[in-house]
Amino acid sequence: MAYISPMLTNIVNAVKKASVNLNRDFSEIERLQNSVKGSIDFTKIAFDKIQKGLRNEISKVMPIVPVVFVGQKVPQEGMYFAVSGIEGLANFAHGNPEFAISVALIDGQTILDAVVYNPARDELFFAEKGKGAFKEGFRSHERLRVAARQELEGALIAVKPNANDTELSAKILNNSLMLCKDVRISGAVALDLAYVAAGKLDGVIAPSSMLASIAAGILLVKEAGGLVLDMEQDDTRTEDLPMVLNSGNLMAASFNLSQKIAKILK
Repeated sequence: MAYISPMLTNIVNAVKKASVNLNRDFSEIERLQNSVKGSIDFTKIAFDKIQKGLRNEISKVMPIVPVVFVGQKVPQEGMYFAVSGIEGLANFAHGNPEFAISVALIDGQTILDAVVYNPARDELFFAEKGKGAFKEGFRSHERLRVAARQELEGALIAVKPNANDTELSAKILNNSLMLCKDVRISGAVALDLAYVAAGKLDGVIAPSSMLASIAAGILLVKEAGGLVLDMEQDDTRTEDLPMVLNSGNLMAASFNLSQKIAKILK
């Protein structure tokens, strides 16, 4: 049985409460796919609504702590919530259930608590620094562990392409296919990281990611026994999480596999 602190419990409850309308909106958007304009307009309304709902609910957890969404300026010091309201927005807009809410409580450059929740599938992943990573269950929570695979051959790697650097994206995709034979592009990096923590994916390569999109997933991977590295690290034996948070150039996997995934970037 997982121990969930009052703080993490409050964050989980805030995310679930704010997501009720988002789930309803997703059900509606599936019926709007035959109207492109209607789908776009509805997605914008749903996005604005979930951000407002999350700000309201999370602010009740710690009223004096800032809530920072994707693209907003991050405080230089002190605690703040890093929030992605719909991580995988394009998937949501197309009626694809591959999206999530991602919330992390951060103190300086230390991630303390993390929640990644896919309301469409009712999948909730959570972690607290030093307490492990878990997937919510009806009667008991499932402890998460990264996959034990040690070879790239047959590994399933998730890649987040970067539209602003198509040359780098093509290099990563081509090398991943050559070494792993299979690649997954989900469009929701927070879920990719949660799935690495759960052992459903062997690794993630995600260049140019926003802090609020990756912070919660980073803690999930770490607490599940994985390693999180910056793509430009020379020494891949140790971590530099502040470097990852600042650059957004992330790769994550088990310790053994991470050393070999780093070869994909060479």
